[in-house]
Amino acid sequence: MRRLHDLPRFSDRWSHLYLEHGKLDCTASALVFRDADGETPVPIDQLALLKLGPGTSVTHAAMRILADNACMVAWVGEQGVRLYAHSTGATFSARRLINQAMLVSREETRMQVARRMYAKRFPGQDVSAKTMEQLRGMEGYRVRVCYEEWSRKTGVPWDGRTYDQDDWFKANAVNRCLSAANACLYGLCHAAIVGAGYSAGLGFIHVGKMLSFVYDIADLYKSELTVPMAFTMAAKDGPGLERETRLACRVAFHQAKLMRRILPDIAEVLDAADDLGENPDELEGKAVSLADGNQAGSFPGPLQPEGEG
Repeated sequence: MRRLHDLPRFSDRWSHLYLEHGKLDCTASALVFRDADGETPVPIDQLALLKLGPGTSVTHAAMRILADNACMVAWVGEQGVRLYAHSTGATFSARRLINQAMLVSREETRMQVARRMYAKRFPGQDVSAKTMEQLRGMEGYRVRVCYEEWSRKTGVPWDGRTYDQDDWFKANAVNRCLSAANACLYGLCHAAIVGAGYSAGLGFIHVGKMLSFVYDIADLYKSELTVPMAFTMAAKDGPGLERETRLACRVAFHQAKLMRRILPDIAEVLDAADDLGENPDELEGKAVSLADGNQAGSFPGPLQPEGEG
């Protein structure tokens, strides 16, 4: 097995690749995707997220190579929108997960993180005393204004965010583009979260879903990236609109340097800027044993109630 800390950092990788109606296999140490058009080489150690759509099959050898190279694999529905399952991340350490769990488990620290998330969306505004209801109201207004602004810029009519998970083409062009673009953004944020050792389900604004933290982080970038992209692509309204949206997202993510921003942004909102350094030891799949609280890698001790310790 390759030593994971010898692989490119998440910030240096390509964002995502979507495959459907074919077979993912390996030849020697390379990955290939076989479909009706022939064989297409697939990058291994440079890819952050591989999305397998309907009609795809994958060999055991291919999955082993992807795991060895810390590429997250997601099994998704039509157009890459619905997530069915995903592979594991690259880290074998739970230290970031433990810190996230402690922050989300206390109302005071959960609100502090939520306010930092909203502060990034409202630069120059003081949100330190806002309640969650007030923050959500501000965010709802900001999003509506963003949709209306891009509707005017592109000439694409906007009647609201509507879609039917059971009937993809029931939605209009701009809503389908939004779903396709957001799916790419969710997948990339999900890969960063799981790869770094956080939990996708422990959200601070969104709660109760297995991808709550993914939605929290993705919302930091929607008005900058996926909303403009969706309206721009919908204005073209050409054939293969969803595929063209995914390809355009990959270019937009690269131009916005999104791969370099996600993990530092997570550290910022969690107030863990000192956690950006990479520790090669935590990436190795070494066996662990029960240890007392003084040994490295052990649980830091019981959580203290508010006001104690």
